[in-house]
Amino acid sequence: MHAATVHSLWTTAAAAPDKIPSPDIEYGQLLPTLIVLGAAIVGVLIEAFLPRRQRYVAQLFVSVVALAAAFAAVIGLAASDYGTSKAHVAAMGAIAVDGPALFLQGTILLVALVAVFTFAERRLDPVVHGNRVDSFAAQAAAVPGGEAEKAAVKAGFTTTEVFPLVLFAVGGMLVFPSANDLLTLFVALEVFSLPLYILCALARRHRAMSQEAAVKYFLLGAFSSAFLLFGIALLYGYAGTVAYSGIADVVDGQVRNVTPALAGTMGNDALLLIGGAMVLMGLLFKIGAVPFHMWTPDVYQGAPTPVTGFMAAATKVAAFGALLRLLYVVLPGLRWDWRPVMWGVAIVTMLGGAIVAVTQTDVKRLLAYSSIAHAGFILAGVIATTPDGISSVLFYLAAYSFVTLGAFAVVTLVRDAGGEATHLSKWAGLGRRSPLVAAVFAVFLLAFAGIPLTSGFAGKFAVFKAAADGGAGALVVIGVISSAVAAFFYIRVIVLMFFSEPRTDGPSVAVPSPLTSSAIAIGVAVTLVLGVAPQYFLDLASQAGVFVR
Repeated sequence: MHAATVHSLWTTAAAAPDKIPSPDIEYGQLLPTLIVLGAAIVGVLIEAFLPRRQRYVAQLFVSVVALAAAFAAVIGLAASDYGTSKAHVAAMGAIAVDGPALFLQGTILLVALVAVFTFAERRLDPVVHGNRVDSFAAQAAAVPGGEAEKAAVKAGFTTTEVFPLVLFAVGGMLVFPSANDLLTLFVALEVFSLPLYILCALARRHRAMSQEAAVKYFLLGAFSSAFLLFGIALLYGYAGTVAYSGIADVVDGQVRNVTPALAGTMGNDALLLIGGAMVLMGLLFKIGAVPFHMWTPDVYQGAPTPVTGFMAAATKVAAFGALLRLLYVVLPGLRWDWRPVMWGVAIVTMLGGAIVAVTQTDVKRLLAYSSIAHAGFILAGVIATTPDGISSVLFYLAAYSFVTLGAFAVVTLVRDAGGEATHLSKWAGLGRRSPLVAAVFAVFLLAFAGIPLTSGFAGKFAVFKAAADGGAGALVVIGVISSAVAAFFYIRVIVLMFFSEPRTDGPSVAVPSPLTSSAIAIGVAVTLVLGVAPQYFLDLASQAGVFVR
């Protein structure tokens, strides 16, 4: 009997195919993401089918062309007014196509394009067995220091899988700030996190430390994903939907058709507050805000430096985009509940990052704590809850990401026999040995410190002004104090480079290929242009600062 019932249900469903609506996807508006993910799949096929000698060039070509094409697609969408008048929700309500999404996607694609140059660098490490090598392990699956690894190094293998991994990560990052429902947000989070966990473990030198960094990142990242997922479940229980607009309607009390099953839990404020807090925790982890920052210094130090630069710049852009959309689109009705909490997080993050950075002795750890302090500065703009707040955060992210990329690219150049010399004592007197590299690094440090005529100053000024206008004056005062503390350790590094005697056994500066040179040059150019003439870009950010509801 039972089987017959099931069978009749199947035949009824098959007889009425018009009951299942076909999805309606706007492929043109999702083009940037589709190009990047398509290229990532091509990269996987290249790994499978091309002979090992040809893979590096093919992967580099595919990655650069894909990222450039995706950026052109973003520009095309912006030029067709999808950032302003035509902003809407595409892909059956899953993806928002609006100003902030396009601005952040453009930033992520440019950052990734510059980062790919640093990934492809092959002149810094000394030639091994007649082969040029990059920063990544010869054979990722081999045990560090084992026979298989020695054989792979001898044969001149290089891990070219890093290029498709970066593209997959970028694909996830493009969806993350534009996700318009919580499930899309979670899937995007996993799509960009998993490749990053792998990339962190692939350093050619110090492989054990690199793998330790990856395991820490993976465990803490899985932990934060679990919080996010649990929060999504609670918000679904609260609102009966995972769509951003649907949750916002329930928060505002404008609900129409409710199913009886949901009527029981719907509008239960405890679910809303706990769920919202858990989703926020997941996002604050990705941003690296105190107290969710514990992974940052270890991962930044252990990961291969090109990966650290990419991760530090691009993940922040994607995560802040998602945070802004969550707070401004889903939970604007809860402003009085989340603002005090974010005040607290921003204050601890600014002060914590700046004060702990003073004690650091490793360049990469110093930049890690500095990135935590910057997360606090950007949160000040998030707290403003005004249109200026959004545009100042967008501008700051664009400015910050290029400074970060450039700074980590410079770190890859300073080397001794053991690879990169990241201990600060080894950087003493660098300005006398190679003045150009030290001068470039000094420009990036001044930008981090927010000295006028650098992009850091324009960004900080915009964020603090928005926060003050939004009624968070006390926060600005604390921000300025922690900026002063931060300026101390940036200036200390500059003094160390230019005003101390070079050590006889000090590191040398490797001469990079045009790839890394252009990455650093782009970083310097963006830093100075956004510092000297920021107005055009500030206007661009303010035009792009309106979320589609």
